[in-house]
Amino acid sequence: MISPPIPDNEHLRQAAVEKYRLLDTMPEESYDNITSIISTICDAPISLITLVDKNRTFIKSRNGLDMSESPRDTSFCGHAIAGNEEVMIVPDAREDKRFKGNPLVEGFKAIFYAGAPLIDKNGYKLGTLCVYDHQPRTLTEKQVDALKAMAKQVMSLFEERFQTFELQKMKEQVEVRNQELKDFAGIVSHDLKAPLSNIIMITDLLRKGEKNLSQQSDQYLGYLKESSNSMSRYIDGMLQFYRSEELVSEDYDEVSYVDLIEEVIAMTVMDESVEVRYIPEKDTTLITNEIALKQILINLISNAVKYSDKDHTHIDIKLIKHQEEYELTVRDNGSGIAPENINSVFKLFYVAAKQDRNGKQGTGIGLATVARLLEHMDGRITVDSQLGEWTEFKIHLPKKVKTYSSIH
Repeated sequence: MISPPIPDNEHLRQAAVEKYRLLDTMPEESYDNITSIISTICDAPISLITLVDKNRTFIKSRNGLDMSESPRDTSFCGHAIAGNEEVMIVPDAREDKRFKGNPLVEGFKAIFYAGAPLIDKNGYKLGTLCVYDHQPRTLTEKQVDALKAMAKQVMSLFEERFQTFELQKMKEQVEVRNQELKDFAGIVSHDLKAPLSNIIMITDLLRKGEKNLSQQSDQYLGYLKESSNSMSRYIDGMLQFYRSEELVSEDYDEVSYVDLIEEVIAMTVMDESVEVRYIPEKDTTLITNEIALKQILINLISNAVKYSDKDHTHIDIKLIKHQEEYELTVRDNGSGIAPENINSVFKLFYVAAKQDRNGKQGTGIGLATVARLLEHMDGRITVDSQLGEWTEFKIHLPKKVKTYSSIH
């Protein structure tokens, strides 16, 4: 008997084996299906998917054999990954000097062997898809082709597994970064909001209490107050954006459509030149996240008011109940959005208009928060507009089922 040679790139090959995290894993149906099929195709009583580890051959899937591993120094598969053949075929192991006296031949009657190496995209041979028989024989050309094709399918399953782990790793990294951003937003709120409030209060006190302020000094204090207010709005917006997920719970509310709209109007419309109409005017009940939906509508209606360039602002809200979703439309007769900006309005920090009707610069956070909230609610939002004429936001929200928790 001759033990299998160790490949020159063994440490790299071993690393490639380990990256798939398959060693010592339990049987899986997707691999067992392949060994079952290849046994049938090759008319072989035993078929295996193996991974050649440091000192052993781990058997990931087995058909016709009750064994999970074997020593590498007696392994047929060790020879298969060390050679250059597409399929290593041993017609009669008893007549092959590499396997004479091999315990697999004597103890398990492994007389015939055919193994196709499992080769990753970097060319490393990880193991084999192989078949055994208890009598000397060979394979037909079609059986050899099938063995090679199924070996490639095994590698595809390996790659899918690796990609799944990589995606999970990326997801965990994103979750960690999002949490870090939330924590940072909280720190910013605590450390900056109080000083900003003090600055605003002091500027007000100076402007009101100091009678001898020059016009220029008064103007500078006004700039200071407006800058502080602007920074405060940014901080509030960022906190709202990164805490948007917290507004969406898995418990759904029975929401009165009319009460919801009336409450949002009362919170956003302070100007008599603004008229909000809603359809239907009769009440209907929505099953959704009330706090999140309220925040979405507050953002949309506030924007419609702030960015209106008309003497009389008209905002129309329309609800349509489809079989599986609610469709809420918010349309205004404001300044509109340029066609080249339509696809960017939901991006964080993107500002389509330089200033609102009060001369204040937008933060570019409100619509990004709306889109983020809807994403957490399994909904979506679209926008259409005609520059100088109107803008229409259309919200699609899936209907939810109200759940009641029982108290025992």
